[in-house]
Amino acid sequence: MSATLNDLLDLMQRLRDPQHGCPWDRAQTLQSLLKHTLEEAYEVVDVIERDALSELPNELGDLLFQVVFYAQIAAEGGHFDFAQVVSSIHGKLRQRHPHVFGATATASAAELNAAWETHKAVERSARGGPNPSELDDVPLALPALTRAVKLQKRASRVGFDWTAVGPIFEKIDEELQELKAALAGQLPPSEVAAELGDVLFAVANLARHLEIDPETAARSTNTKFERRFRYIEAALAAQGRKVADSNLAELDAWWERAKAAGL
Repeated sequence: MSATLNDLLDLMQRLRDPQHGCPWDRAQTLQSLLKHTLEEAYEVVDVIERDALSELPNELGDLLFQVVFYAQIAAEGGHFDFAQVVSSIHGKLRQRHPHVFGATATASAAELNAAWETHKAVERSARGGPNPSELDDVPLALPALTRAVKLQKRASRVGFDWTAVGPIFEKIDEELQELKAALAGQLPPSEVAAELGDVLFAVANLARHLEIDPETAARSTNTKFERRFRYIEAALAAQGRKVADSNLAELDAWWERAKAAGL
């Protein structure tokens, strides 16, 4: 049977009903939902990257349910409701698209991007607060590489950036040398981790300058590794063996075969 958004909102209210609702749903809070929201968002990413579009309505539904869930909990606390969520995004999008909904002439994609960032900067400034920074409102919960890119973009807007990739490669080499020195000097694990973090931050900066999303690139490499490793497992299983029964040189040879096979 088909259902409407109002049907979903009514269902959510029933799930949270203090007397007749679901015990698990009633027990949830804004904080307890966070991990589930992240999982649902990543599942949307997964089906899109796998081009499994038949699965996408289900995953988008799961993600929408998270929004409805947050709005219901907030409404119960007298903070806001789902209608206010819709009104907020509707108003924001109209305000940020004067070239569509206003008298402003249509601009290029690059100009629109710049205008969007400027508008968001004005919004951050209007919110005020002590010691305002260009880095305000970059969410802490973002994946680390994504957050690194966002921090770097903010800094770049005020001129704190390289204009070419050459110095970034030099910075990566410098950070790698510092990591090697930390390992050679047997520094505490926390300091080694800090040096490794510097390497990753510099690599994220390179990805930004190359206009490559580092999270997407990393996910692609993870998928490639999994594909090749499964190939090795299957090849050895065909011989009645396991990965643990093989030495590294043999496994590396199988890895090269997987690469040669285009995996």
